Amino acid sequence: MSTAVCGIKDWRKNYASKVKSADEAILAVKSGNRIFLTGNASVPMQLLEALVRRAPELHDVEVDQAVTICPSDYVAPEMEGHIRVNTMFISPNVRQAVNEGRADFTPVLLSEYPLLFKNGHLPLDVAFLNVSPPDENGYCSLGTESGLSITAAESARTVIAQVNSHVPRMLGDTFMHVSRMHHIVEADSPLPERHMGEEGDPKTVERLAGHISGLIPDGATLQLGIGSIPDAVLKHLFTKKDLGIHSELISDGVIDLVEAGVINCSRKTLHKGKIVCGFLLGTKRLYGWAHNNPLIEMHRTEYINDPFVIMKNDRMVSINAAIEVDFTGQVCADSIGPRMYSAVGGQLDFVYGASRSRGGVSVIAMPSTSVMKDGTLVSKVVPMLKHGAGVVTSRNHVRYVVTEYGVADLYAKNLRQRAKALIDIAHPRFREELIERGKELRYL
Repeated sequence: MSTAVCGIKDWRKNYASKVKSADEAILAVKSGNRIFLTGNASVPMQLLEALVRRAPELHDVEVDQAVTICPSDYVAPEMEGHIRVNTMFISPNVRQAVNEGRADFTPVLLSEYPLLFKNGHLPLDVAFLNVSPPDENGYCSLGTESGLSITAAESARTVIAQVNSHVPRMLGDTFMHVSRMHHIVEADSPLPERHMGEEGDPKTVERLAGHISGLIPDGATLQLGIGSIPDAVLKHLFTKKDLGIHSELISDGVIDLVEAGVINCSRKTLHKGKIVCGFLLGTKRLYGWAHNNPLIEMHRTEYINDPFVIMKNDRMVSINAAIEVDFTGQVCADSIGPRMYSAVGGQLDFVYGASRSRGGVSVIAMPSTSVMKDGTLVSKVVPMLKHGAGVVTSRNHVRYVVTEYGVADLYAKNLRQRAKALIDIAHPRFREELIERGKELRYL
């Protein structure tokens, strides 16, 4: 993928005083500063590595982020007292630090995350960005992670941008003029890739995807989360017609459906004819396909994830994951007992938005079992959530729960009916035990 455009020499000439090495640019960071770190596949690694090198000279620097696909050097034990991460979504590279108390976690709906900076709850001193080269008019695109970053960048006193030739130029609400950047570091760094279909047992994922695809009508607008299940669902949709996308993210799976004419966004009732999203996460194929593609519009996450925006899409279908679901329909998706694992993300935003949509469908999808560290197989349908577990989607919001054994429609069901429906889609090995516990709890 080439992102070369005319006018490159002009911007270097006009803004030569801003172009610096990463180590020079990081001198703008002072002790006690709060930094926004753009995330997902767009982490500006030259800036982050320079910050780690300078860390011994600094104290009490806070790095605010969501998901970051990168090494965990900046949350290593030796960073204590120098750099402390405050994450709003616990990605694997910071999970150990959060649970050991060396990093912080701030619970927040994804739709409200950028507003923490805009409204001054978390005032930003510095924003680290990873942007495309400027176009002929001097505008850089925030690329694959625009949704969370544009508002944060506008809210920071100082913007340090890694201008990266591998960042695709995305269209929509994703542009920042080079004149608004205080320090610029040039880079030629390929974006990290994530292959969505590599997680989970293939047979289980395939059965799950088949059940979910049966809930998706022609003309639906889809929200798809991260992982193998949403990716597998897309592969089941080639017989559908006129699908659209309104999602916090898209990955490689949408490309083949677009090329097959299945995703054409022609029946969308909001942003008709456009795939609308906040960030991209996938492979080089996705990043190249999305570059300058007029089919795709990037928007701010506080817009994309606003339930009252989501509901304007008729036949809105949301697909999200769970760690466990109890007999009453409470969905835990952010912790394993008291141990924090991820976050609410956009799940509740889209569950509520889809439920308010005309003809909308909200789906919680999960394998029926999981394997503990000691090799023990456990049911993800449980009588009660683990002690200390967080409720991401309440029993009042949940609609469909899907495992590889079927679909439980919990809407308008009483607790007895819910327990029975969930036991019916639990793994057969655990059903008798679950029935006995249901009787003890007076659910059956």
